[in-house]
Amino acid sequence: MLFKRLLLSCVLLGSALASQAANEDLWLVLQKTAVAAHALSYKGIFICQSGSQSKSVEIKHLFDGQHEFAHNVVLDGSPREVLSQGGEVVIYNPKNEKIVIEKRRGQNMFPAILPTDLTGIKANYELRAGGSERVADRQAQILFLEAKDQLRYSYQFWVDSEYGLLLKSVMLNSHNEMLDSMAFNQLGLINNVDLDWFKPKIDAKKAYVMEDVNTVADKQDSAHWRLNALPEGYVKVDQMLRKVRGKSVPVNHIIFSDGLASVSLFIEPLEHGIKPRAGRSLVGNTSFYASVVGNLQITVVGEVPELTVAKIAQAVVFVK
Repeated sequence: MLFKRLLLSCVLLGSALASQAANEDLWLVLQKTAVAAHALSYKGIFICQSGSQSKSVEIKHLFDGQHEFAHNVVLDGSPREVLSQGGEVVIYNPKNEKIVIEKRRGQNMFPAILPTDLTGIKANYELRAGGSERVADRQAQILFLEAKDQLRYSYQFWVDSEYGLLLKSVMLNSHNEMLDSMAFNQLGLINNVDLDWFKPKIDAKKAYVMEDVNTVADKQDSAHWRLNALPEGYVKVDQMLRKVRGKSVPVNHIIFSDGLASVSLFIEPLEHGIKPRAGRSLVGNTSFYASVVGNLQITVVGEVPELTVAKIAQAVVFVK
């Protein structure tokens, strides 16, 4: 009897260790996917789908061994372009007879939506394997990244079986309904380091106007507000002062993340003669929440469930 119990214990332990090893292998696949988006050179067209809206984007991405360059062109509607070099992002956007150039901080753009440090993702999501399918005429392994709670969305990834590049991403709500998707329908690798394509294609006859997003890093604690406990798994990753046209004082902009999802909190003093905003809404996969705390206008926006933006707004405490 004792021998049978020991044998059963060994079988169960072996099964648990095998399952743990298999799960670690999946995380290594996801790690490879996160790195591949930056370390490979490729070009293609991907489709962004959100609700009934869709758009096609042409992408060229180059890594020369030291530096990373990317050029995205929106192919539908106005020819908006995004050029990025490392963490610097420049947007070319035709408006009337001008080309407005806007500089921004680095953003996670498809297929580089995963951070290379997966620590936060491992803490807040479960990873499991699916089957395999073809995407953009390439074989892909399906991975399910499932939220551990109701404070974040889940994802389904199609990962190139050969190179590890993310070929398709679908965001899912708690009812397993698709909120948005991004997927290549054309993809090829680039074998040379020619950078002739790294420039905007828009009409050079139009006037170019630089529209800086005026931000200043802000690491100081505010004398007028503080933050209580944040929703589980979310941490502050950036804080800045943002000058907004039409506003007399800068707006505090704080960014939170759980490793994958990102949420922005905006704090500004109430202005005389301007009606305060209050309420919540959900548009596609983006939640909005506005409230008033003391004499501060609070606005929270992010591609997260409504519960999350509400909790972040409610974490702001007014200091008299």
